[in-house]
Amino acid sequence: MHSQGPNYRAIVSSDWNECLAPTGPFDVIMFHHPELASDLMRIFQAYTGNRISLGKAVAQLRKLLPGLVSRQEMDQYLEASFKTYRGVTDLIRWCRENEVLFMINTTAFQGFCERAMAKGLIPEVPVVSAHPLIRYGERGEGRTRWMDLWETSDKALNTELVMKDVGLGPEKVLIMGDSGGDGPHFQWGASVGARLVGSMTKASLAGFCAERGVKIHTFFGPVYKEGEARDFDREMAVDFMDLVPVIEEIL
Repeated sequence: MHSQGPNYRAIVSSDWNECLAPTGPFDVIMFHHPELASDLMRIFQAYTGNRISLGKAVAQLRKLLPGLVSRQEMDQYLEASFKTYRGVTDLIRWCRENEVLFMINTTAFQGFCERAMAKGLIPEVPVVSAHPLIRYGERGEGRTRWMDLWETSDKALNTELVMKDVGLGPEKVLIMGDSGGDGPHFQWGASVGARLVGSMTKASLAGFCAERGVKIHTFFGPVYKEGEARDFDREMAVDFMDLVPVIEEIL
């Protein structure tokens, strides 16, 4: 498999939207169809709050869309609006240099990751687990392993597959997420003994974990209370290279 090659010392399996970047998975659709913004936000909040499944969210999304996002439309969005939090690309490169498998594990579309990596906006990573609704079949030189993610519970399944593939135990796995949509991933991680990091932690994730006795080991960036508005200035001031000591603890 593509994830084989280096003898990895650890795995970081991280959500993308509102976790490594301030943007959301439906922002590319809002960019081209601003009239759908309120409906898209409602759907996003419903599945990240675990009120509906990701599958139902995508079904609702498809009913709204006149068509899927084209490659050209994805590129237009990326050129105008792509951003990450400070230090994210540096952290991904640090992981590569230190034999840490960095895995993007997100409900965003595979096409977003394909084009962002092709344009050099995201460093190439060993594994991308993302939703296949929008994808362009552009897999570069084949060094990245692509995994389909149909439901939020697939984050845990895909992390476990990668963990077994590279021959690492759960004590060498760090899971990072921000919202209730990451709850099943965190619950699985807690059950096997992985390290859990809340990034820009929303009340939906903290509440999911508290109800199930799941301990989040590290909170990184702002931690939001129920109903509290996001503080983008605080979020953008966080440097993700400050996570290096947290990762080093599991090496």
